[in-house]
Amino acid sequence: MQLHQIKAPKGSRTKKVRRGRGPASGLGKQSGSGDKGQRSRSGRGIILGSEGGQMPLIRRLPKVGFNTANPIVYQVVQLDSLNCFAANSTVNVELLKNAKLLSSSRRPYKILSRGELTKALTVQANAFSADAAEKIKKAGGKAEVVGKRPEPKPKVKKAKT
Repeated sequence: MQLHQIKAPKGSRTKKVRRGRGPASGLGKQSGSGDKGQRSRSGRGIILGSEGGQMPLIRRLPKVGFNTANPIVYQVVQLDSLNCFAANSTVNVELLKNAKLLSSSRRPYKILSRGELTKALTVQANAFSADAAEKIKKAGGKAEVVGKRPEPKPKVKKAKT
């Protein structure tokens, strides 16, 4: 068998359906859309969650909880990954970025307590979990909070006129 003798499997190549080309085509007049109504029209279809006049389920359920508009999203660094640094060194943003433990040096990062620290290190971070700070001190190092904790932007209230 050669390249020019190969044929596509049966049913893999189908002709494009030409809609609205008269009754003989099988898809004339309404072109397979059925009679009138929202689903027969072009453009946006039925909105997800729409229940046709009945109060939608999402609006019938009570609102629960609170989501802040500007959450503080920390980059996470686990404690056991700090063992790659030399003993008695100061671990800061540049070292963590060079070791590819942080994706961005501009965003805040937090040290979490997974694993054990085997070396005495001075670790500088925006935040520490309580267990992580304890484990660093137990290993003979120091946990230093660097820079002020980023706070969400305050909402400005408009004065009543």
